[in-house]
Amino acid sequence: MSFDLVEPGSLEEALAWLDPEDPGVRAIAGGTALMLMLKSGFFRPRRLVGLRRLGDRLSAVRATAEGGLVLGAMARLRDIERAPAVRQRTPVIAEALLTHSNIRVRNVATLGGNLAHGDPHMDLPPVLIALGATVTATGACGSREIAVEDLVTGYFETALGNDELITEIAIPPQGARRAVYLKCTTRAADDWPALGVAVSLDFADSVIRDARIAIGAATDRAARLPVSERLLAGATVDAALFREAGAVAAGEIEPVGDDRGSAPYKRQLVRVTVARALSRAAGMVL
Repeated sequence: MSFDLVEPGSLEEALAWLDPEDPGVRAIAGGTALMLMLKSGFFRPRRLVGLRRLGDRLSAVRATAEGGLVLGAMARLRDIERAPAVRQRTPVIAEALLTHSNIRVRNVATLGGNLAHGDPHMDLPPVLIALGATVTATGACGSREIAVEDLVTGYFETALGNDELITEIAIPPQGARRAVYLKCTTRAADDWPALGVAVSLDFADSVIRDARIAIGAATDRAARLPVSERLLAGATVDAALFREAGAVAAGEIEPVGDDRGSAPYKRQLVRVTVARALSRAAGMVL
């Protein structure tokens, strides 16, 4: 298999190399996922546009004055995991990354590539959905904001155009919200999950003001669970409520069976894990 590899020195040059009409032209960042696709023959590119030389410009991790975070798309997962601003403002991201693949992969893989890949088994999409994050997609004609929950449209499919790159990810201020990510694997802790559940709760005096619930791996793409969220809004924190929310979540999804578990098994995982994640976010043990 042969293909061209170009390594532009600027974002503008990288965008110029992309072709909106040719799916055989693809950007490559860390390459941890794309190289596996090349080796398996799943993807046969005509040209790869390497983003390595854009790292310095697009890899910053910074806190905003309002209390949020901005993560550069070329930031490596290991650097995000260790960033003080991430650990202080969104510790759930750092905790999730501890079991996201292994440290060798995290030293190379980038956040933008992780999201653009569109793999439903990734840990970060449900976490970022629960945090209300958005990505900035930049093309030759300008930039646009896409909520992470709207980014992945199907199995290995995203809302990105062939001529667009993710340049940064913005996470709004979390205030007093408490977020938790629970991952179920059938092998080692850092293996691909059979299910990933992220929840974020805003509550005071035991009353839930707002809830965000997102899952990954059990379905064909990471997604929010709005029916379960509405059940929780305005309710009082309670173990029975969380078990009910887990049951509603299990009925809300369309699970996809794979080598990590059948669809009925994953539905049961959702039932139990959503309840546990909500309980943990509320400071309870279920």
